[in-house]
Amino acid sequence: MSTVLINAATPQELSYLVRELDAALIPFPGTGEVWRGTLATGRLQIILATTGIGKVNTAWALTTLLECHMEKPPALIINTGCGGAYSGSGLSVGDLAVANAEVYGDEGVETPRGWQSMEAIGIPVLVRKDKLYFNEFPLSQVAAEKAMRLAAVLGIPMQRGRFVTVSTCSGTAVRGKKIAGRFSGICENMEGAVVAHLALKYEIPCMEVRGISNLVEDRDLSRWNITLAVETAQRFLLRYLESTEDSLERTT
Repeated sequence: MSTVLINAATPQELSYLVRELDAALIPFPGTGEVWRGTLATGRLQIILATTGIGKVNTAWALTTLLECHMEKPPALIINTGCGGAYSGSGLSVGDLAVANAEVYGDEGVETPRGWQSMEAIGIPVLVRKDKLYFNEFPLSQVAAEKAMRLAAVLGIPMQRGRFVTVSTCSGTAVRGKKIAGRFSGICENMEGAVVAHLALKYEIPCMEVRGISNLVEDRDLSRWNITLAVETAQRFLLRYLESTEDSLERTT
């Protein structure tokens, strides 16, 4: 049986999937809460894991899962949750975004000429098959394309582009414009680049789908809708898994 590993920072970002998959909580020491479920056909196992907010929590929990608690690598890792959309992205609250690449937005160096990436320092954060990775990590283009096609069929607004992972969220329109322009990003979050980084390191296909909870503007929580964002993302992912079950099963 093939396995898909879905991770998110918080339980709210997985609660719909836990309920719909009738997933059971399983005791995996050294991680956050983890559930195991299957699709209705019983042919695809789904592991749902809360990995905590931020880069360190995500790296620790995901590595522990892959190294200590999974008999074989999953056919696909899916990172999900909510995200803030940059101005000009074409995204609105409640829309979905799928990543074709993830970028570490904070790692780098501030110089008299402005901010520069890890490449300016000259030390890659990952070397794989003689290729150097500094700030940006590709995700599965096959999975992202399937997600775009399914969203179109379902009539769900979805944009595809570069996501930016930050430690300091952009709480002003000025900062959001700066970060979006620096990386040509469409939305930001606090964990995605770690998941893409580790997936590449372990040579596991990775997809990231986030629901847009807010626009990156001068921070105003009254304009946010996290519940709508995370439920829309989870409903979509359930349909995605059902529609791609056969191809995911053939990967092992």
